[in-house]
Amino acid sequence: MSALTLTINGRRHTIDAAPDTPLLWVIRDSLNLTGTKFGCGMAFCGACTVHLDGTPVRSCSVPVSAAASRHVTTIEGLSTTAGKRLQQAWIDEEVPQCGYCQSGQLMSAAALLTKNPKPTDADIDAAMSGNICRCGTYQRIRRAIHRAAGAEVSDER
Repeated sequence: MSALTLTINGRRHTIDAAPDTPLLWVIRDSLNLTGTKFGCGMAFCGACTVHLDGTPVRSCSVPVSAAASRHVTTIEGLSTTAGKRLQQAWIDEEVPQCGYCQSGQLMSAAALLTKNPKPTDADIDAAMSGNICRCGTYQRIRRAIHRAAGAEVSDER
């Protein structure tokens, strides 16, 4: 175990953890930020997506030592204007069904809109391809991202 200093959602935290502990478990168990979900544990599903210096990463496969001296943003810290627009668009488009994957979906979508404020369908599909939704709400996710980007949104559901 070693003391590591992390900046999560703009706040500094000193935690005592083995350097190879997955960032996900530090976020959830040590800091009690439970919005980031455990899905597959192998970085395949995207449920555990957080931002590391603005880039979406799968926190289940990032050792906590790799996050030291970097900025981590979780769903609880997604308070940017784009993040708020996305959250409202998610509600407006009625995206969630079970909701389990949604924090990871929102984190990937927020990173996309930060880099590309007017994405095409192809841009969205590429950026979101690592996030699995067992309920199959992919079309609603795409519409919500377009809505958050300020694009015209079809009412077809």
